[in-house]
Amino acid sequence: MVQFAGQDRCQIDANGRLRLGPRFAAEFERLGAAVMLHAHAEGALGVYPQAVWADMARPEDEAVPQLLSDIRLRRTARTIWPWTEPERVSNQGRITIPHAFRDLLGLTPGTEAAVIGCGCRLEIWNAERWAAEMTLVFEHDRRRAEAQMAAELRTPETTT
Repeated sequence: MVQFAGQDRCQIDANGRLRLGPRFAAEFERLGAAVMLHAHAEGALGVYPQAVWADMARPEDEAVPQLLSDIRLRRTARTIWPWTEPERVSNQGRITIPHAFRDLLGLTPGTEAAVIGCGCRLEIWNAERWAAEMTLVFEHDRRRAEAQMAAELRTPETTT
């Protein structure tokens, strides 16, 4: 079972590579070096172990004949496959970020990156974008919790 958890910080080197911290590098030693990189619309680079990506892509294989007649499937495919690249985690625990993804995701050489464990995958974020994302998520969760509490306090509970 794949289980990435926690977070690390690192610098993107002059060649557009980053070195994973020991716990993440060890997990790829265990799982194998082949990964699929995918640029997520919210600004993260997803790093999927090859086996996880294969499991996720399998339903798409079943839809191949439908691609000829379903424009929605073709458009969905255009948001996935052009922004996905195979890669290998090196023996030193490094990942090279493809040129096309660097500017798009703010992961240019010299940039501080946040490497985030997200269960079945890692996400690599520009550290400033990661901080902004977490502020957004925590603020949303706080507002949702406040609204839920306010609704519960306004609604008298019925007893049976």
